[in-house]
Amino acid sequence: MKITPINMVFFYSLMGFLFMYLAILSVKESIWEWHTMLLMLIATFDFGVAIRAYSLHKKIKSMKK
Repeated sequence: MKITPINMVFFYSLMGFLFMYLAILSVKESIWEWHTMLLMLIATFDFGVAIRAYSLHKKIKSMKK
């Protein structure tokens, strides 16, 4: 299977939602616990990569026209 930017968008978005869900579940007393912050940081990274992959997909698509 060929890895395209749009496949990366779906993969990293799914991983971002998974880590965000795990961060929500890990909150016990406060959101300022280290494991909750770590999960939110990983989710933020995944969403950032998904956004960059989507912009790359749009750029490649516009170059092909």
